[in-house]
Order: sequence, then structure tokens, then C-alpha cells
Amino acid sequence: MKRIFTKIVDVKPDEVRALWLGFIFFFVVLAGYYVIRPVRDNIGANFSEDLWWMFTVVLVTMIVANALFSFIVARMSRRKFIPIAYRFFIANLLIFFVLMRVVPAKGQVWVDGAFFAWVSVFNLFATAVFWGFMTDLFTTEQGKRLFGFIAVGGSLGGILGPIITASLVHRVSTGVLLLICAGMLEIAAQSVRFFPAEFRRGDSTSTENAATADKPIGGKFWDGVTHICKSPYLFGLFLFILLYTGLLPTSRIDESQLC
Repeated sequence: MKRIFTKIVDVKPDEVRALWLGFIFFFVVLAGYYVIRPVRDNIGANFSEDLWWMFTVVLVTMIVANALFSFIVARMSRRKFIPIAYRFFIANLLIFFVLMRVVPAKGQVWVDGAFFAWVSVFNLFATAVFWGFMTDLFTTEQGKRLFGFIAVGGSLGGILGPIITASLVHRVSTGVLLLICAGMLEIAAQSVRFFPAEFRRGDSTSTENAATADKPIGGKFWDGVTHICKSPYLFGLFLFILLYTGLLPTSRIDESQLC
């Protein structure tokens, strides 16, 4: 099995533990997201006529959340911030679980709308926090060798999540699916503890790595914008995503309008 594994991924003995932890970490993050994604999509289908304002709420919420995210990470180390971030998501899921049970039917429309926006923002930050941690943990050379295998963990999680939802949707309430997602996020938060503090990065010593892990992440709210403007590669990606999203249909066209 060891020989087969080394043929699949070019991993060194001191990297195996961090590699499998990254694999599991990404697996549970995406599995948790894909468990609740069908719930969000179903809400979107029910609000098909009002999706424009729901996506506007998502945009505003994401801008505010990004500013808050930048403020926090500039003052907190990654090993402290990541568990807190995922447990914040867990707390939100528990709140939605309670609201879905206690709010009357007439008020559920507001709960559904808030949950739709929350899942959209959660999708961005859950994966961004993960990959930010991975790029801090591994060197560029290690990433080229190991990130492909870690990404497979996310792909498998993306496959398992919908299977769980499809298997349970007719047997349990929507709130139970939220609890399953919360459990997976707790596994993600716990996995950060087991990443080796002495994990070697190039020529750095274990003492330097441990000190780096305890330093604030740093950065400012507008750093991402300035970095995109300075990098032709990132600016090209920005334009690609902007144009691609603009080509997607935003409303239905009546057949009479096509005549």
C-alpha cells in the first residue's frame, strides 16, 4: 500500500501527516457545504421571481463579511483564527436550526432568505480559509506536488455531500441536515490542532515555523484589490470570471419576446 501511495502522490515521509490532514480537512469542508447546498438551491427555486434582490443581499453581505474578515485576520494567528471561524459557522447553523423549528410559517420566508444569503457567503469563506491555511503551511514546491491529492479530498466530499442529502431528505427534517454540516465543520476545526507545528518548510527550522504559526496573518481590506491590479495573471482571472458571470442568464425570456 505504501508503494502504491507513493506512485499516486510524490510525498516525503515528513509530509505524510500534513498531507492526510489536508485531505480530510478539505473533504469534510466540502462535504458539509454540499449537504446544505441543495437546501439553498431549493429556496432559490421557491424565490425564482425575486432572485435579483436575494443576490443583491448576498453581494452586500459578502462585502461586509470580507471587511470583518480582513479586520480579524490582521490581528489573529491562523491556528487560533481557523477553529474560531468554523465554529462561528457552526453557531450560525445552530441558530438557523432553532429558527426553522420555532418561527411560524409566515415568518419562514425571512428565515429562508437569510439562509440563502448565508450559505452563499459561507461557500466563499469556508474554502478561502482552507486554502489560505494550506498555502501558509506548504511551500510552493510542496504545493505543486501535494495540492492535487488534497483537492481530491474536496472532490470526494463534494460527491458524498449530495448523496447524504438525497438519502435523508425524505426521512429527516431540513434542520437535521444543518446539524450534519455542523458536525463536519467541527471535524475541520479539530483537524487544525493536529497539523504538526514542526512541519518543515524549506530551510526553516521548527522553532521558526512554530513562531510563524503564532503570528497574526496580517493584511488589509483593500490588499486583495491592489494585488489583482498589480498582477496581470490575477487581473486576467478577474476579467474571465466577470465576463463569464455576465454571460449567464439572469432572467427568463418569454417566448412572445422572441417572436
